[in-house]
Amino acid sequence: MRPAPSLRYLLLLAALLALPARAGPPSVVVSIKPIHSLVAGVMEGVGEPVLLVRGAASPHGYALRPSQARALSRAQLVVWVGPGLEAFLVHALETLGREARVLTLAETPGVRLLEARAGGTWERHRHEEEGEAHEPEPQGHDGVGGEHAARDHGDADPHLWLDPENGRAIVRAVSAALQAMDPGNGAAYAANAARLDARLVALGGRLEAELAPVRAEPYVVFHDAYHYFEARFGLNAVGSVTVNPETPPGARRLAAIRERIETLGARCVFAEPQFEPALVRTVVEGTAARVATLDPVGAALEPGAGLYFELLEGLGGAFAGCLAEAD
Repeated sequence: MRPAPSLRYLLLLAALLALPARAGPPSVVVSIKPIHSLVAGVMEGVGEPVLLVRGAASPHGYALRPSQARALSRAQLVVWVGPGLEAFLVHALETLGREARVLTLAETPGVRLLEARAGGTWERHRHEEEGEAHEPEPQGHDGVGGEHAARDHGDADPHLWLDPENGRAIVRAVSAALQAMDPGNGAAYAANAARLDARLVALGGRLEAELAPVRAEPYVVFHDAYHYFEARFGLNAVGSVTVNPETPPGARRLAAIRERIETLGARCVFAEPQFEPALVRTVVEGTAARVATLDPVGAALEPGAGLYFELLEGLGGAFAGCLAEAD
């Protein structure tokens, strides 16, 4: 015959059953590695966000796997840049992510937008040539500052994470969203966000010092993915090999870029790991330009809270190294 449970045991069991069930952290899904890194930093010690675009895949033409579709259907928070970058998510959010809160960074207050540059050749603004402050202030169609013009007209450059000041705004927005959804872990989110903010300020200062000696040097990129980084640190991009990274440029376009490299004395042409390097070799053939590689999304980097800092430091090192005068 089994002994009857003691009164003390029964009271303890009743007390435990009466406690409210402690829910886990929100289920968070993030589109691309750099944004995932910042979200992971805010959630550190509490939970892990799910990353969609992994490895060297490009967000411009990505296709969801079944497991990722399931993750979206269960998500409570989805963080993405917006339809200008992750077009593959538009329909998925309308069908699979209907129950989730969606944080669209291109529409988030505090995130500064720049208009997409037209064509594949650009000129420096007068204030940059004269060495004045290089805050990103492009003009809209109606003369309004670029932040509002891009936001109103839907023609923003989507690579907004490459400005560390935008990184700070993203951290604030993610932290606020998580604190509202999960107040029990609010103190942890706030503390993580404060640490990230300090690191981002320090990162901007280091990059400013590293890139100051090469600001005037002209260069060409593979595609126009670096406008935010260039504007923040006053760099002198003069063109891109291709206007659309998914469409190879024709012979006429390549000839025009090569002529621009020679005319302006472009010191470097930057390739990208996600796209065919033979195009860049073709463009620099017969010129004095060097070749280096830039990676705007961290294709070869391990996902996680440290990726964002590794990514921007890598960009800074690539620009500084290739644009510096040869010994």
